[in-house]
Amino acid sequence: MAWLEIVRSGALTTIQDRGRAGDAEAGISESGAADLTSHDAANRLVGNDPAAATLEVTVGGLEIRSIGPTIVAVAGARGAVAVNGRPQGDYAMLRLNDGDVLTLGAPSEGLRTYVAVRGGIDVPEVLGSRATDTLSGVGPAPVHAGDRLLVGGLAAELPTEVQIPPPAETPEPALLRVRRGPQEHWFTPGAVEALTREIWSVTPELDRRGIRLHGPGPLHRAGRDRFAGEATVAGAIQVPRDGHPILLLADHPAVGDYPVIAVVVPEDVHIAAQLRPGHHIRFHRAR
Repeated sequence: MAWLEIVRSGALTTIQDRGRAGDAEAGISESGAADLTSHDAANRLVGNDPAAATLEVTVGGLEIRSIGPTIVAVAGARGAVAVNGRPQGDYAMLRLNDGDVLTLGAPSEGLRTYVAVRGGIDVPEVLGSRATDTLSGVGPAPVHAGDRLLVGGLAAELPTEVQIPPPAETPEPALLRVRRGPQEHWFTPGAVEALTREIWSVTPELDRRGIRLHGPGPLHRAGRDRFAGEATVAGAIQVPRDGHPILLLADHPAVGDYPVIAVVVPEDVHIAAQLRPGHHIRFHRAR
């Protein structure tokens, strides 16, 4: 039986899988890995079942000790990876011996890094998922120094590939495809046009719930109707009264308080999840 001992947890490390579905009526969102593409890549490199849970590490700083031999992989935000102080590659299979220490430095690009261990992180499921939901508090608590995480058995055959190419660096500005939102008609034609015409900045107000964006001006509503709230999804771009949009991420509220002008296509949400303050976004209509 193998464990991962948390030596340092960094700014925020949570346990994540592909999320939970079907609980929106209870006020619980899907949650799960903010960047599912990187989460899946790390799992694939160690031969895990897609349902296996990983560690989602925000801005690096994680240090873990393997209790027993394990196989791990690191994907997502690019930063220094080391085992016992010796540099290693990300997007590669790494074999750890008993007592080996894996360290993640601060990423040079991107925001969230995923550490998969062969077999997955074994914590009790809550509503069918091992994901930490930072908004509702459902799921396991964020990881802290001194925690010992049991390695599970959600693994198949090891892949023949021990390394895969990392994704291309996100361009500046990042290009995100959007489709019209369910409340697009709540906004003036000028606001609808401005969403895809202007360049938006990622502000420091960002977390797993979403990203507040800043642009050259507010997005104005066409009327003064009171919005009663509606179910939301990751990628929804909701606009509060102040006109500055918020791009929702994994731990979004199940029901939004503001109208949604557009929705980022699911295939591009992982790009948004890796954006840091100061990065720019250009939205364009999906074909």
